Formats: sequence, C-alpha cells, structure tokens
Amino acid sequence: MRDATPTPPPPADADSQRLAALGYESEFKRDMSLWANFSLGFTYLSPVVGVYTLFAASLMAGGPPMIWAFVIAGVGQLLVALVFSEVVAQFPVAGGVYPWARRLWGRKWGWMTGWIYLLALLSTISAVAYGAGPYVAAVFGFTSSTKTTIACALGLLLLATLINFGGTKVLSAAAVFGFVAEIIGAIVVGAWLLIANRHHGLSALFDSFGAQGDHSYLYAFSAAALIGVFQYYGFEACGDVAEEVPNPGRRIPKSMRRTIYIGGAASMGVCLALILAVTDFGAVISGKDADPVTSVLTEAFGSGGARIVLVVVLLSFLSCAMSLQAAASRLTYSFARDRMIVGSRVLATFSERLHVPPNALLLAAVLPALIIVGSAYSADALVKIISFSTLGIYLAFQMVVFAALRARMRGWVPSGDYRLGRWGIPVTVGGLAYGIVALVNICWPRTPGTPWYDNYIVLVSGAVVVGIGALYMAVAKPHLRGDAPAGDAVATQTGGPVVESSSSAASV
Repeated sequence: MRDATPTPPPPADADSQRLAALGYESEFKRDMSLWANFSLGFTYLSPVVGVYTLFAASLMAGGPPMIWAFVIAGVGQLLVALVFSEVVAQFPVAGGVYPWARRLWGRKWGWMTGWIYLLALLSTISAVAYGAGPYVAAVFGFTSSTKTTIACALGLLLLATLINFGGTKVLSAAAVFGFVAEIIGAIVVGAWLLIANRHHGLSALFDSFGAQGDHSYLYAFSAAALIGVFQYYGFEACGDVAEEVPNPGRRIPKSMRRTIYIGGAASMGVCLALILAVTDFGAVISGKDADPVTSVLTEAFGSGGARIVLVVVLLSFLSCAMSLQAAASRLTYSFARDRMIVGSRVLATFSERLHVPPNALLLAAVLPALIIVGSAYSADALVKIISFSTLGIYLAFQMVVFAALRARMRGWVPSGDYRLGRWGIPVTVGGLAYGIVALVNICWPRTPGTPWYDNYIVLVSGAVVVGIGALYMAVAKPHLRGDAPAGDAVATQTGGPVVESSSSAASV
C-alpha cells in the first residue's frame, strides 16, 4: 500500500488537461488547498456532531463498551477510503461516487449510485441540522420542543446555504475555521473532562452495566454501534470537489486518509471523555438521564461554561451541514452536467460570478428543509433520519467498492497518482465485507412492539428509494442521455479504453 514515487508539482494547466482527457471542461476555480480539502472532509465527518448526536442513544443501548464501535467502523471505512483514493486519483471529476461508479462499471450503475447517494446526502443534511436544535435551545436557554427544534434546524440550514453561496474561497475558509474550532474544542473539553471530571476508570469500557437486558450483549452492541457507523463518512467529500483542488490525484487521497486518521482519533477521544465523565450509567441506560451530554458539560463547566462549549458544538454542526451541502450540490451539478436527472438544464447552471452551481445549492437547501418540516409527524425522527441517511450512503459506497472489485477482476489496472498495488484486491474485498455487515446491522429491526412498517422503516425506505430510482430509470432512461464517458476503467487486450456508448449502456 503506497503512494507513487514523489514527483514535482504539475504545471498550472496540467489539471485542466487531465480533466479534458477525461471528457470534461471544468467551470470551477481551483482555489481549495490540501489543508482546506482535508478540513472539508473533517468537518463533514465532524467528531463532535457524530458523537454528540448519538451519544445518549448509543450509551443507552450498549453501555460504555459502545466506544469500541469506533475502532471497528474506523478500520472498515479506512479500507473503503483507500479504494476511493485509488479511484479518485484516476478520475478526479466533481461529484464523487457518481462519476467513479460510472467510469468503473457503466451508465446504469453510475446513475443508481448517484441517485441513492444524493438522496442520502440530502437526508443527512437534514439530520445534522435537526440534531443541532436541542443545543441551540441549551445555548439560548429556552425549552426544546419539536417546533423549536425544527425552527432552529431551518435557521442553521439557511446560514450554511449563505456560506456556500460565497464560493470556493469562502467555503474553504469556513471549512478551515470549522476544523480549527472543532479540534481545539474537542481537545480542550476532552482534556478537562478527563483531568477534572472523570468518575470512572478505563475498566468501565468493558462493563455494559446491564444495558443488554435479557438479550445477549452482541445484540445490544450491534444497536449501539450505529454511533461508529454514522461517524466514519465524510472522507468522500474530499473527492466531491475534485475540480476545485489543484493536483487532485495526489492531494485528495491524502485528505481522505487524514480525515479517517485525525477524525477517528478525535471522535474516540471525545467519546472516551464523555463516557468517563458520566456520573450514573444506570440513569442513562434506564432513560432517566435522557441528555447525558448536557448533564456532563453542566457538571464540569457550570451553566455558563457549558454554554460556551455548546457554542463550539453549534459551530461544528454548522460546519458539518455546510460541508454536506457542498458535497450534495457538486454531485447534483455533476449529475445534471451529464444530463442524468430531471431539470438538468436548470441544475447544471453555473454562476461565473460566484463560481458555484446556484440551483444545485438551492436544491441542497430546499429538500432537506422539507424533510425537517416533515419530521414533525414522525416519532423519534432523528434516529430514523440518521438510519436512512447512513443506509443510503453506505449502500452507495459499497456500489463503488463492488464496481472497483468487478473492474479489477476484468483487468482494470489503476493508473492514477495513488495506487494500492498488490494490496488492491485484499483491501477492496475487506472494504466490501465490512460494508455488507454494516448494511445488515443498519437495517436490522429492533422495535418488535411497533407496527411492521415502523420496525422495518430503514429497510422499507431504502427499498422505496431504490424502487423509485429503478422505475424512473426504466421509464425516463436518464442513463442514456448525454455523451459523457462511462465504463472506460477497464482496458482491452490492445490497451485501449472501453468506452460505453449509449446503445451498449442498456445492457449494463
């Protein structure tokens, strides 16, 4: 597993030439540095958002040992990130998983991958904005309710949208600021909790405190593991903006790996500090202490200090929503540029003044807003939104990993600046195996006392999304529109690329 031999930075126009060879002429400005690209992935992964959003639910489900879910998910998603690194190095095109799947397999596979990922991204934006609501209430001192949570979520979404309309430079600056604020906040808060407010030793990490009830602990841990599964994505956002990064074939793989390493370490650190600072695990597991994060912060910092900490938490939620929006808008633009989606002419509009796709950005604000408003009619809305979001993103990820494995078996030899070499097949198989296990765990029904449609809500919602996409593809045939290259990763015996034509696409 290695990078290619270091080479001098390419000339300024080499990126445009490389993109032209892949069949595109970019309208974006390459204003995003390596540091900003990594910050975008980090703020999308967001240790604070991931941990603070699901800490109470996971601790209630599995007790302190739920922290080990971060290790399992981190290793599994690192394998996926390595596969993505190899693919983006060869195909540094805006839109991430959609163009990757398209080039690795073909039009139909690429379209369905992009469709699933886009809806999951839009759902994730709403989940992050919705999850911020209770913390807004805690900062400003009003009682959190469904109505106030929805209002706060819409306000956060509006602010993230305004930042994104500032263009790549503003997005980069906001991402770096968000990263610095979050990492400093995580280190300072975590260190203080471990030094001055620790109530348990490390042995607590191996004690479930009866969280499993009458079930085996594996059952309880699987339910609690959603916190780890939800945490480790965001690295793909580094590739979503590939046309805004100079020398993307070398820089983006570095950003992806750093997102996993640094984001994962920060996530485990935050979670560890919170767990050891919880006074009474029994109260959390029983539901008596429904908001252990606020309880811990108030005990450690007082009401005034806790509010300061929660301001940093809100900055993390804002940065995360902003990064998600950026990823979703670039995917939508990439989809529309290839004429793959209804309203392509409108969604492919690009602002020369702002250097962003404005209509794609608006879509990444309006649809999440509708999901947030609709959550008023669903019990336990946050967990359901997160569960579907995670299912969709993991499914899209595994479609790319599976396409990469298929391409390898058919003779694909990666030719980008980052290559796995002889580790390619083991890493790809490992990433695929992890993803399948994670998908099964996400879909597993765990509320037998509820109606079947609620118990199977994640699986049902996933099936509906795939079914609607398949129906739309069968009727409208969006995958046959446009002449963008597809299925050209695999070389023929003569060494030339296999480029899928519109007529051959229907057989993929």
